[in-house]
This record gives sequence, C-alpha cells and structure tokens, in this order.
Amino acid sequence: MATNSLLYLQNPFPRPTISPKCLVIRVPRMVFKCGCSSSGVHEDLFSLTSSSKSDVDYLGQSTKGDLNVKLEHLEAFWLDGQATLEGPIEQVARMEAEKADGLLRDLGIPSPSAARLSPRGIFCSRTLNLRSISAIGYDMDYTLMHYNVMAWEGRAYDYCMDNLKNLGFPVEGLAFDPDLVIRGLVIDKEKGNLVKADRFGYVNRAMHGTKMLSTRAVSEMYGRELVDLRKESRWEFLNTLFSVSEAVAYMQMVDRLDEGAIPADLGPLDYKGLYKAVGKALFRAHVEGQLKSEIMSKPELFVEPDPELPLALLDQKEAGKRLLLITNSDYHYTDKMMQHSFKRFLPNDMGWRDLFDMVIVSARKPEFFQMSHPLYEVVTGGLYSGGSAQMVENSLNIHGDEILYVGDHIYTDVSQSKVHLRWRTALICRELEEEYNALIHSRSRRATLIELINQKEVVGDLFNQLRLALQRRTKGRPAQTLAATNMNDQELTESMQKLLIVMQRLDEKIAPMLEADGELFNKRWGFLSRAGLWDKSHLMRQIEKYADIYTSRVSNFLNYTPFMYFRSQEQTLAHDSYSYYCSDQNGSLVNRE
Repeated sequence: MATNSLLYLQNPFPRPTISPKCLVIRVPRMVFKCGCSSSGVHEDLFSLTSSSKSDVDYLGQSTKGDLNVKLEHLEAFWLDGQATLEGPIEQVARMEAEKADGLLRDLGIPSPSAARLSPRGIFCSRTLNLRSISAIGYDMDYTLMHYNVMAWEGRAYDYCMDNLKNLGFPVEGLAFDPDLVIRGLVIDKEKGNLVKADRFGYVNRAMHGTKMLSTRAVSEMYGRELVDLRKESRWEFLNTLFSVSEAVAYMQMVDRLDEGAIPADLGPLDYKGLYKAVGKALFRAHVEGQLKSEIMSKPELFVEPDPELPLALLDQKEAGKRLLLITNSDYHYTDKMMQHSFKRFLPNDMGWRDLFDMVIVSARKPEFFQMSHPLYEVVTGGLYSGGSAQMVENSLNIHGDEILYVGDHIYTDVSQSKVHLRWRTALICRELEEEYNALIHSRSRRATLIELINQKEVVGDLFNQLRLALQRRTKGRPAQTLAATNMNDQELTESMQKLLIVMQRLDEKIAPMLEADGELFNKRWGFLSRAGLWDKSHLMRQIEKYADIYTSRVSNFLNYTPFMYFRSQEQTLAHDSYSYYCSDQNGSLVNRE
C-alpha cells in the first residue's frame, strides 16, 4: 500500500478523512486504552521532561516539556526501533522529512516553514521552545481582540476634539485621518514634527503638522541629531494603534497653532504645551467612560471577532499551558468585550473565563511589571484586580523564561516584561498582514530600483577611477593602470563627462522611485518595518530587541501547535557575501558551493 507516512505503513487503522470546509480531521472510531495525561501525553509510551530533569539544548533553550520515547513500548505502535533508525541519520531524517511534508499536504496543514512565508506567519527574533513555556499571559485590547481602527480610534478622536473644543481650541473642519500616521513613528514635541527613524535613530522622513518635509529640510533639521527615546520630555514613540487618534489630533492642531488660530487666552502655547493639551483631552475621553460605554453598548460596530482565536487558546490550555489574562481595562469592560469576542466560538457551554487560570484586570501596566501593588480578589475563581507580575510568579510557582507574555504595546507589554522579569515575549502587530502583501506587490518595482542603483554603482566606480587618474595626471604621477595612463586628456575628460551625465539621469530616475517606495502600505511613510530601501525602521529595531516572536494575530498560533520550536533565522552581516563567494583567476565572483 503506497503512503506518505511511516505510521500508516505500520498501522492497520484506516487513514483519516478530511472535511474540505473546515479541515477537521475525522478518524474512524476505535477502542483502546489511552493512558493519556491531562496534557494529552500517552504516559505508557512517552515521558515528559520535567523542570527538575530539564537540560539546555545546543541552541540554549530549556528542554522542559520535551517528549521522550519509552523504547520498551515502541511495539505498541508496531515499530521496530532498530529498523526505524537503521542507516546514517542524514538519510533517515531526509526520508522522514519528505514523508512528513507529504502527509502535512495530504491533511491540508501548512508546515511551519510554509506558514512563515505568509502574512499570517509567526516570525522569530530569538529562538523560543514553546514546549518549555509553562504559562502564557495575554493582554486584551488589540491582542485578544482587534478593534476596527477607523471606528474605535475615530470615536476616540471625536471625543478628544470635543474636549478641545470645550476648552476653546479651534477644531472646526477637522476630521479623523488614520492614513496620516502609522505605528512606530516618533513625535518630536519640541518642533511639532512627526518623524520616522531608522534602527540607529537617524531621521529618514518627517512631517510638520500635516505637511511632509522635503529630504533637504529633514537633513538640515535632523542631520546632526538622533532620536533618543530615553529623552521622554522630547520624543514620544507611537507604540500601539491606540496612539493613532492622539497623533492625528496633535499634528492637525500643530497646523492651527502655526496659523495663529489658537486664541491667546489659552495661554502662550509652544509645541510641547500643545501636545500636553491634546493628551489631556484624550485622557479625559478615556477616564470619563463615555467612549467605553458607547463601545460596550454596540460592540459589533467596534470589534472584529476572530473565530480561530479561542481555538488557539484552547489548544494551548489542553496542552498543559496555564493561561493568564492581564489587562489594564476594568472587569465590567473586560467581561463585556470577551463575551462578545469569545462566547460564540467556544465549544458547548464553555465561557471565556474557563480558558484562563488567572484573570487580572486594572493591572496598571507597565507598573505591574516594575513594582508591587496590592492584589485584590474580585470574585472567587482566579479573578483579581491590581497586583504585580512577581505576585503572579509566586502564586503559580513559575518564574522568568517559563512565562510567555503576548501583547501589542512594545513598551507596556513587551519591553517591560522582558527587562524586569526576563519573561519571553510575543508582539501582536495586525498591520504586518497589510505590509507583507504590500511588499509582495512591490517586488518587481523594488527589483527595478535595485538594478538601477547597482548600475549607478558600477558606472560610478569607473567614473571615480577616471577622476583619480586625472587627479594623478595633474600632479605628474601615473594612473592606477597602464591603460588609464595611456588615455589622452580628451579621452579621459569625454569619458568622465559621459559617465557623469549617465549618473545624473539615473539619479533623476532613482530619486522619485525611492520616494515612492512603500507607498502601497502608506503614501507618506512607506513600510512599517523599513526605513528607506535598505535599512530597518526604529520600530523594527524595537521589535527585534524586545519581542522574541512577533505576528499579526494570536490565532496564528493555530498553524504552529503549542509544541512549536521557533528558531531564529540567520542574521546577515555586511561581509557575509564573502563567506559564500570567492574570486576565480579572472577576478569574477563564483559560488564556493
């Protein structure tokens, strides 16, 4: 019988069938003694590595939670251990990998490597063995539930502008424009600018008020300084989608301040004072509760439910992970939103509270990760208010890298849990899906742009050599080569003129293409993760520094299982190309392999 799986070759049970609509695997009913533990492990056949017996593997990851075969019971699966492992492991592994790949395709399950190559992949910055994780903590807003940005942030903006209007600020004619900003930009409160910086902090693009600044203006303004997020009095990083409404309101009010439209009786306002006024107006919108009351009354207008998300959490819980919900929202709002987002997608009479071993509301992050606050039990059954991360660790007897925390806020959720507690971290960034698709559709344009830049580099190399030859000639010294030395003055200058014209025309072609790079994601700011054609954005640097893994939504864990070993990819360096290529006798690069 031809098959792709060693298991099916030696197992007389029929193959599973697959429902094409929902990809649920249905195995014909059979009766046998399971002997499974609460985490789904068949204890007669496998042993689970405990904390006390765990080691560290060759990538530095804990082996806690790894499954081990009990060789004395291999016959239960009709396997001959010696026969199965006969031959060089390279050959055995290649055969088994091919069979596994074929079976995954038959079952309609994407392999982890294929899942990475999709907008809903989980991307790894630092190697993470999910099997070694004992508890997974989740933020709620923009993590376990995703809001319609136009609706949620639009209403937050409306309440903010109403509050500003009541204070006497001129807001007539202004409207919410979510395309004005993207996550990861930085507000310069001293200059009334919004800037995009690269991974080193150099400003790449900038906007004053709602008007983009020219490349020359950006260079003149920021050429001698770096964005330093430690200087909180000046720089404000847009960590999350919650920052969108505030940034839009502030940049629009900068225009009004420049126009002299803000009444003098509001006091002498500079850009920093204006930012404070906008922030207070938005804060009032949240504190007074009108915004959340409106959302709770009609959650369907603001929340975009994800049917797969509760199932991903259910898999993790059934795999023995202890699930935690840690949110700054109060219980009334949390319960309403979670019921709306989860209830209809959970099996039987299961409620959202049944998924979590511990629920902490009004957590006051980031202080939750930084210091100790009193912990109050709201009702019995693992529902608490306040507290601290250290109390969670002590309560669960789980510490440090045994806990994975998942959130959308780079500072409040990801940075602080890692810096203060060494928890493992995952960042949720919904915009990754749109950016991934924009990058795919930009490939041909980017390839053309890179080709033009490479052509200019070659032409420029020759121009520079001829220029050096001319420089040496004026000093009475020979050129670098005999051929260049033998060129007469006319040949030398004509060649240089021709090459210079070619480079100038290339610049005229390249400059607008560079300016337009990333416009499929955002016309003003380009791609989220990139700064210019070659470099990473400051946002991407923050993600790589603090988030072990990052993805667009929590439900993406469904494609990876709760036992996934996430391995970070090789990080390329500027000189890496020399590791794989060498020069032949003619000086051409050839692949060493």
